[in-house]
Amino acid sequence: MSQSFTSPGSYVLNCSTLLTELHVLERAQAAKDAGFDEVEFWWPFDGNPSPSSAEVDEFVASLESAGVALKGLNFWAGNMAAGDRGMVSIIGAEEDFAKNVDIVADIGRRTGCRAFNALYGQRTDGQDPAAQDATAAANLAMAAGKVAEIGGTVLIEPVSGAEGYPLKRYADAAEVVAQVRADGPENIAVLADFYHMHVNGDDVAAVIEAEAASFGHIQMADADGRGAPGTGSLPLRQWIDRAYDLGYTGAVALEYKQDRATAFDWLDRAAQTA
Repeated sequence: MSQSFTSPGSYVLNCSTLLTELHVLERAQAAKDAGFDEVEFWWPFDGNPSPSSAEVDEFVASLESAGVALKGLNFWAGNMAAGDRGMVSIIGAEEDFAKNVDIVADIGRRTGCRAFNALYGQRTDGQDPAAQDATAAANLAMAAGKVAEIGGTVLIEPVSGAEGYPLKRYADAAEVVAQVRADGPENIAVLADFYHMHVNGDDVAAVIEAEAASFGHIQMADADGRGAPGTGSLPLRQWIDRAYDLGYTGAVALEYKQDRATAFDWLDRAAQTA
């Protein structure tokens, strides 16, 4: 399988890094208007782990009205604007996370979404790292069990730009996945974010050669800058095509940051040179 690299319909659009000039409930329609049929979101409820049923209904309705499929959704990740990067490993947040898992699974049931990204969380002052890791393992096993009821998969990713985030390279995330699987749940996999992996020092091409068939999901942005393909120097097209050649069967999500006015110019240029 080879990625066309020219059509919006070939990609999942991340509506939490793109189209951010718009209210969250307007982004699905804007994605559809730009030619995308599939979208993903970070947790779309302003850091609230337990939004009201009316708020959830509004979010689901925005997808249905636009006619787009929700292909990926993050679990509650805390207050990301204040520096949180997930709550999976945060001791004391277990009850809120469990409530959030129930809501995420319900959204998945209603929308058909089956990929759920669990940001691990930062190392926290006063909390023992080993105890945080044990908390994360228990939370991830619980989440995997819950979304297994709808055929879902929990995703774990390496992340850049957050010093206290312990999963910086592909191998770090893969180790967490292996630990959770050893205790039972099989529906957990690594989200291969090529931008984060590159920025954190992974040899992305080598990881693809060794692990592509086991990727749970792919996200991409160019580097430096985390902009659209072509704004940096990463061989994104080669990496994606090689991942498919080696057995990856999932989607590719656009998780870059760029103004709406120019965000998709690269697709027009790719189509002209195809």
